[in-house]
This record gives sequence, C-alpha cells and structure tokens, in this order.
Amino acid sequence: MDIGANIRRVGMLFVVLFLAISGGLVYWQIPPNIVQAVTSNPHNSRVCQVANTPKRGNIYDSQGVLLAYDVPDNNVCGGFIRHYTDPSLANLIGYYVPGYPLPAGTIEQVYNNVLEGKDNQSDLTSTVNSALHVRTVGDNIYLTINDRIQKIVAQDFQYDDEPIDDNLLYKSDKGAVIISNPHTGQMLAMYSSPSYNPNEMVQDLVNNNLSYYNSLVANPEDPLLDRPLDELSTPGSTFKTATLMAALDSGHTSLNQEWSEAQANGTPDNPNGGIIVDGTLITGNNLAYNDGSASYTFHFPVSTAYGFENSDNLIFAQVTLNTGQSTWLNYMKKFYIDKQVPFDLPVAESTVENANGQPLSQIQFATDGFGQGVDDITPFQMALVNNTVANNGVMMRPMLISKITNPQGQTLQNYSSSQLSTVTSVNTAEQVRQAMLDVAKCGGGYPITDIRNTPWGIIGKTGTGQVGGNTPAEGWFITQAPYYINNPDQMPALTITAVKYNAGEGAYAVGPMEAKMYNDIFSAGYVKVTQPNNPTPDAYCIPQGLIQTN
Repeated sequence: MDIGANIRRVGMLFVVLFLAISGGLVYWQIPPNIVQAVTSNPHNSRVCQVANTPKRGNIYDSQGVLLAYDVPDNNVCGGFIRHYTDPSLANLIGYYVPGYPLPAGTIEQVYNNVLEGKDNQSDLTSTVNSALHVRTVGDNIYLTINDRIQKIVAQDFQYDDEPIDDNLLYKSDKGAVIISNPHTGQMLAMYSSPSYNPNEMVQDLVNNNLSYYNSLVANPEDPLLDRPLDELSTPGSTFKTATLMAALDSGHTSLNQEWSEAQANGTPDNPNGGIIVDGTLITGNNLAYNDGSASYTFHFPVSTAYGFENSDNLIFAQVTLNTGQSTWLNYMKKFYIDKQVPFDLPVAESTVENANGQPLSQIQFATDGFGQGVDDITPFQMALVNNTVANNGVMMRPMLISKITNPQGQTLQNYSSSQLSTVTSVNTAEQVRQAMLDVAKCGGGYPITDIRNTPWGIIGKTGTGQVGGNTPAEGWFITQAPYYINNPDQMPALTITAVKYNAGEGAYAVGPMEAKMYNDIFSAGYVKVTQPNNPTPDAYCIPQGLIQTN
C-alpha cells in the first residue's frame, strides 16, 4: 500500500472542499446586487482578470453568418475585444465592453448569461472557477435574422424616387423597418434609423473614452433608441386594417356595404362635409369629391372597400362606432394591444386606451378606429397586425432567437414556431387582403409607380399619422407580397412594415423603398417566390368600380 499517495489524495480532496466551501461562503454572504455593482465599475481592475471576463459566445444569423464575436487583444481589459460584422443591427444586438453597462433591451444585455456561459453552469461552479482563475467560454446564439435581407433594408432605406416637396414628402432619416415571415413569426430584418457604429463604441469605451457615447446621447434624433420595438407613435390609416378586421369578422360591415354622400362626405346638418360625434366635427375629403382637377370620386354611394382603398376617415369613424367599443377593444386585445407581447426582447406596450385608465369617449373611440385618437403604436405592433392578415387571421408568436448552442456546436435549445392568437376567421383575413390589394392597385398606393406596377404582387395599407402643430406627419406603409389575384387563397410569403417619422404621406415616404426591398429580396432568391401574373391597375380597378370615371 502506497501510504504517501493516499495522503496526497486526501490532501487534494481537502483543498477542493476548502475552495468549494470558501466560494460558497462568498456567494451566499455577498448579495448579488453588490457583486454586480462592484464588477460593473470600470475603475475596478478585478473586472479585467481572466476569471471575471468570460470569452463571450458568438451571435449568428439564421444562415450561420457571424454577427458578433470576441477578438483576442492583450492590450484591452480581459484580453478580448468584441467585434460586430453588421453595424445596421446595432440597436438590436447592442455592444459589450467589460466594466460598462450593457445597453438595455438588446441581445447582448438580455442574453448576457447565455453569452457568458452562466445559464448552463451552477452559481457554485462559477464561483469555484473564479477562485481557480478559469476563464468561462460562453454559449452561442443563432437569430432568425437573415443578414442578407438586413443589408438590403439598410441599403434601400434612403431610396425614394419621389421629389421632396415639403407637402406630400419631407426629408427624414428617422424610421424603422421590420421584415418577417408571417407564417412562422420569424423576424428576418429589423432596422432602426438613425443608428450608431457598435465597433466605434467599443473602441472608445475600452479606452475609457466616452466622447462617442455622449455624442449619441446628445443627438436629438436618439440613435440609441431601438425604434422597431420601442418607438410609440400615431399609426394613421394603417390602423384601419385592424378596425376593418374587427368590423368584418364581427359582422358590423362588409366590403360591399354602401355609404351615401351624406355619410361619406358630409351630413344633412353639416353640408360642408364631415360628421359630428359628441359635438365634435370629424372632417376630411380623402375621397376628393368636388375637388376640382384633383377629383377622383364622381358619384355615390361608395363601398367600404372604396373607403378603405382611399383611406376615408369619415366612413371608418362610422365603421368603428357601428362595431361598438366593447367588441372593437376585444379584437385589439387579440392583437396584443394594451398587453405585453411575448417576445425574445422587451417591447414597448402599444395602446389604444387612455393612459389615466378612463374609458374612451365616443370621439376618442371614433378617431382611434382610423389611427388617430389616443392610439400609440410601435412598428413591431403594426408588423403583428400585418402578419395576422397575411397568415389567415392567426397571429404567430414573434421569434428572434432560433437556437442556442454550446462552444462545441451542440444544440442546447431549439426555438420553434407557435400560435399566439386566433384573431379572425380565414374568410375575414382573405377579404382584408383583397382590400389591401385595392389600396395598392387603385387607391392610396396608386401614385407610386413601383407599387401599382410591381411584378411581385405587393398589397398594403398606407398611413399618415398626424402629430399636430406644424410637424410633418409620420409616414407608414404595411405591405405583403406576393399576392395572386387569380389565387387569393395563397398567402403572401413576406411582410414589410415600415415607417419614416415626420416624413409626410406614407405612400410617398416609404412606398418606393419597400417596392425596391421586395424586388431586391425576391430577385436574389433570398425568399423564393413565383411572380404573379396579375392584370394592370386599370384592367383590374375600373371594372370593379375601384377607380371611378367621370
């Protein structure tokens, strides 16, 4: 018997037990919030020690394209510097520098424990590794984002072949774009503008230089804000899509319901146009009746479809009121409005109700229905409405995370598609897609050549969110493609929801760039579709009565 070897083994056992107990005492006696406060202090040199700076996991897109990774650098804290391959994803992914707070609501912050390898490691193991100065290697995250599509969005965002006239169209680089697969809920691109360069941010912060960060904070356009998820604003007439779904599905209107001149362009008590609700006049002449050379409505009655196509507020105030507040609000809840949307990152809660909890007045309710009133909606929320129409009335749970793997590439967790809410019947969704076709071919989208003559069957709903004063409106357009007129049961493969803030009319502000995005994505085969053989606008719209002739 080798007594010396046994003594060595017992001694080693005591050493391991001592370290484990010591680590446990440290863990149990020091509150986690104190530990976090100390370790996040950039002046604490212990932050830079090997044990305290894990090699973070990589972030990939859905095709395995590397988006974020650690690069060895002995001259920086911890020996690694984070690098990002596509700056257009900065607001979504965020940035990481040891000792500095992570930007809230980003992949780097929300999934910090995954990227540091803590999710599959006990707290005690982590403490022991720290005591033994063993560097942790984090797990990898795969997103549903397709970086090829993301880069197209970033490239095409400033495209517009319409002239800036400070009437229909204003100069703006402030906006958001979301591209998604409506049948899986996968987010394929999420773009926020203006943005920032995460690599420049990292380079500055590793040298304790806050000048770039401070310049972003001081920028009135707020480039640090993730607009797709966090910007709340007036959605304008895009929101008529949600109202139309509620009214059709509950049986309170039909696309063929007729509206007289008095209903659509004025009342007997108010012959100059408009309707009165709670003593308040709602006006508007979106039908351009008796509007001189600009006229395109020459006779009444007109249909609900015609009112939607030409975005008539008067008709939709009445559609909303006829639906009833209780029914309408119930459908809004099905869209997860005034509720927290289950998503892989935090999302600002969209609302159609009063912030003080008071019930909506009739005038608030009527104007809510056409996208004004007290509506405060994120681009993400409008993308969910858009997706629900494209997916036959079923809202899928939105997805951003595809899977998580360990450093060896083995899958730790797979994320799969799931239904979130059945909002309407299939028939209702098909009717709304039909109405969105009318918008693109015959109505609000008609002035944009690339929309009405698209070879890709783009359908959609424009919106111009009025924000008051002399401030230009928010320009919205929710779209889907391809739509097959001869096969309307076939659901569109892709949706794009876009807004440019303070840019004016939605069709002019974002219509051209959305048409270009579809063309670039489909032409490159990033989403494989067949071009529909749809008729020309005049061949379709005039026989349907959707373009009137004098």
